[in-house]
Amino acid sequence: MTAPSPATPEDAAAELERLAHDIARHNRLYHTDDAPEISDADYDALMRRNAAIEAAFPELVRADSPARLVGAAPSGHLAKVAHARPMMSLDNAFSAEDVADFVARVRRFLKLAENTPVALTAEPKIDGLSCSLRYEGRRLVRALTRGDGTTGEDVTANVRTIEDVPQSLPADAPDLVEIRGEIYMAKADFLALNARLLAEAEAAGKDARQFANPRNAAAGSLRQKDAAVTASRPLRFLVHGWGEASAVPGDTQYDVIRAVAGWGFPVADTFERCADTAAALAVYDRIEAQRADLPFDIDGVVYKVDRLDWQARLGSVGRAPRWALAHKFPAERAQTTLERISIQVGRTGKLTPVARLEPVTVGGVVVSNATLHNAHEIARLGVREGDRVVIQRAGDVIPQIVENLTRDTERPAYVFPDHCPDCGSEAVAEEGEVDIRCTGGLICPAQRLERLKHFVSRGALDIEGLGEKTLVEFIDLGWIAEPADIFRLAAHRDALVGREGWQAKSVDALLAAIAAKRAPDAARLLFGLGIRHVGQVTARDLMRMFVALPALRAAAEAAREGDADAAHRFALIDGVGPAVVTALGDFFHEPHNVRAWDDLLAEIAPPPFVVETRASPVSGKTVVFTGTLETMSRDEAKAQAESLGARVAGSVSAKTDLVVAGPGAGSKLKKAAELGIEVIDEAAWGRIVADAN
Repeated sequence: MTAPSPATPEDAAAELERLAHDIARHNRLYHTDDAPEISDADYDALMRRNAAIEAAFPELVRADSPARLVGAAPSGHLAKVAHARPMMSLDNAFSAEDVADFVARVRRFLKLAENTPVALTAEPKIDGLSCSLRYEGRRLVRALTRGDGTTGEDVTANVRTIEDVPQSLPADAPDLVEIRGEIYMAKADFLALNARLLAEAEAAGKDARQFANPRNAAAGSLRQKDAAVTASRPLRFLVHGWGEASAVPGDTQYDVIRAVAGWGFPVADTFERCADTAAALAVYDRIEAQRADLPFDIDGVVYKVDRLDWQARLGSVGRAPRWALAHKFPAERAQTTLERISIQVGRTGKLTPVARLEPVTVGGVVVSNATLHNAHEIARLGVREGDRVVIQRAGDVIPQIVENLTRDTERPAYVFPDHCPDCGSEAVAEEGEVDIRCTGGLICPAQRLERLKHFVSRGALDIEGLGEKTLVEFIDLGWIAEPADIFRLAAHRDALVGREGWQAKSVDALLAAIAAKRAPDAARLLFGLGIRHVGQVTARDLMRMFVALPALRAAAEAAREGDADAAHRFALIDGVGPAVVTALGDFFHEPHNVRAWDDLLAEIAPPPFVVETRASPVSGKTVVFTGTLETMSRDEAKAQAESLGARVAGSVSAKTDLVVAGPGAGSKLKKAAELGIEVIDEAAWGRIVADAN
């Protein structure tokens, strides 16, 4: 059963906010804490729901969209090191139709004829811990976990203990190469390790600490402070790709992986090159049939476009390459009892009902709760405390209740609360909205904490050391109520030193981290304010246009008052729709927000926003593409322009600097001529791109 699409942009924005928060939490639990609460299928379904809503409401894509983020920040006890090239994640498919759509998207992007073969590689998607091995002078010099995709944890000493990992490479390997793959624990080794831990605990008269599954065992074993502990654990490595390299031994994915195997790295026995989509799906069927007999856990099959030159052209979008796809195995279901319904209050005051379930094991994963979204979803399912329900490990939102087995049982319907459970303020739904929100604002403990957590989060100001526990302590002490208060914490230094958990060194480190953010990136600050519909990507797009925050505020206020010029400037920003403009205007119209804004800017001074791009003749200019592009798709052209520092607009105006016109250009070309705007053809655009590279 598929969850209904949001009825309005407001509903969509609210659900995207919830999904961003939930997925970020699960990323942290999985990648940093090695303690996932949901299965991979559950996580995939959350990502699918997010992608579906973003596709339906592209103007609402958030700056912290899960589609643009990979993994979670490194944990801290291991050294953090930046990846030479990002370690990206993969988009998912759940049906043969999804795979066909993927190949069709590749064709469209590359402008391939229908009869042009698109060869793919196919390999099992192993459930392990991603790792990048860097070889310089053909010797292993560093091993990093994926971390957040940009920065990983240095696990070199621990990886050196894994027999599958060569310490040096043969003479035919490049001088510099990063080999990427999964560190995992075989099923049999996992069972033997748990048995050993149990026996050791019993011999010592202690409670046994056993791992929940092979993936957790591999992650926990690899990320040890003591390499001797890792050495005692049966870890293995399986190659699936590469990162930075001084030379690549082949022109296709298949040839390079085979060459890597020749250097002594393990490669999956079922790794194959497939001539077309049908052949790739046949490999999927064979691997799924062998799944139970494989020595390691897998949750799907990964397809990659075989030609490396096509991979380079396809590039990536957000957190994932356009040239790869993970085809996941089907979902599983189980029955359980809905024991109670609790209410959680989010950062924007939204009351989200959560189903607390009698724990049930579904495919080896214990599920104990599921979101119920809102009062309408509760009414649609007719669920009440005590109902017998069917849950699904995959679907649009996970864990998801897909059926109420006791719907017809005579019992009163669940009554959704009309007051906030945290502060007692009235909870209401605004006109046209499904979600019910607390009206308490910053007097509501739940909202205050969540708003401040968002403000200092990694995607916003990223203030190290100011986590949830510390924020709660400072809120309880009355030292912090609004963002500006963070920058006044130095006044409480003497009172903080000596409190439990605080020494002079740790206090000064926190104050230094706060002081370092007094000139924050303007886009991060804008995102950190938590304005509805303004995510990380939207915040950057807005600042790319307006450069300084006062200019953005003035334009938002003017647009709210009906100023056509101000509204037009917003309309020039690709992906910024009326909902964003309205949210900005409403934010700066609210006196409380203006006071908090002015208070904050009295403490900090964000510099003008600067976009880091390659220098080119079109940097800072507005470009319009029109007509038919013959050597590339419109998406590829747009990606090229943005990488060169240009803004891409959908219409020609007096503020347009350059028009790239292909065959069939019509009214836009005519308007460009009327306005005296420079017009070039596709070949000239290609020369601009080539010169910039």
